[in-house]
Amino acid sequence: MTDAATEPSVLTEVAHGVGRIVLNRPRVLNVLDPEMIAALASALTAWRDDPAVRLVTIEGAGGRAFCAGGNVRLIRDNVLRGDAAASEAFFAAEYRVNRMIAEYPKPYVALIDGLSMGGGLGLSVHGSHRVVTEHAVMAMPETAIALFPDIGASYFLPRLPGRLGLYLALTGARVSPGDAIYAGLATHHVPRASLEALKAALARDGVAALAAHAHAPPESLLARDRAAIDRCFAADDVMAILRALEAEGTEWSRRTLETLRRMSPTSLCVTAELLKRGATMTLPECLAMELRLTRGVIRHPDFAEGVRAQVVDKTRDPRWQPARVEEVSREAVLALFEGA
Repeated sequence: MTDAATEPSVLTEVAHGVGRIVLNRPRVLNVLDPEMIAALASALTAWRDDPAVRLVTIEGAGGRAFCAGGNVRLIRDNVLRGDAAASEAFFAAEYRVNRMIAEYPKPYVALIDGLSMGGGLGLSVHGSHRVVTEHAVMAMPETAIALFPDIGASYFLPRLPGRLGLYLALTGARVSPGDAIYAGLATHHVPRASLEALKAALARDGVAALAAHAHAPPESLLARDRAAIDRCFAADDVMAILRALEAEGTEWSRRTLETLRRMSPTSLCVTAELLKRGATMTLPECLAMELRLTRGVIRHPDFAEGVRAQVVDKTRDPRWQPARVEEVSREAVLALFEGA
């Protein structure tokens, strides 16, 4: 499949009891735009009470990505031209789909083959069943562009084992298939070569087919580093985390410290506060909090600068304001949570 102008960006069909969704913009790694979000909402709404649909599957076209996230370039353009309403409409529609998936009354099977970042996790992690192939890579890289882990991540990340959620949220670390199973972000590991057979079996046997086709997951690096992650990310305060990493004194802690020092300092502090709050909130409450938070965060100068450096110009040289975590005031962080 291609994302040529003649083809829709989301393909849907119902066959043999399965409502099938294919994200169909492979040349841009199936990045979500408003039209795609609307199409997803329409299909899920139509199938929710349709007796012809017993379960739903979602996958990405092209083999390189399930979904590389939301269109942050579009959000940045909205910000630069002062169109706050368009940005809010984008996030609100996306979050409604995330909640719809989490509350869906039928099995929802995400087939994650290739890259799944940010909004891609919003279309998968909230579902009842999440399949990863050996090519799956998952990440929440928002602190690198001065956003924050959204799409309900403030709900599901704090509920991962130990302090893995905060570690993944702050560092944007890439999650392997083995890591995804270990952390609970995925439920089954199925090789790419078996996906077509799995889809046929899902139509025939329903979700019971997942266990029959699942393979043992690869080794998890997160499991290997778990004790150090839990130690160094024990605090909800970013400065305390940085001090703990310095004290750890290992190659892993040095690499992790270097990673955090490259991220937006304000975004790091916002993200730590977000996950602390989300740990005691429901998913609808978390999504509402995230929507309020977008209003201030995307207006902060770091957001436009981060997207410029990482996505638009790709120079990887963002100039953050302020430049260091030590300079971020607690008052400024809390003010962003007040929304507009």
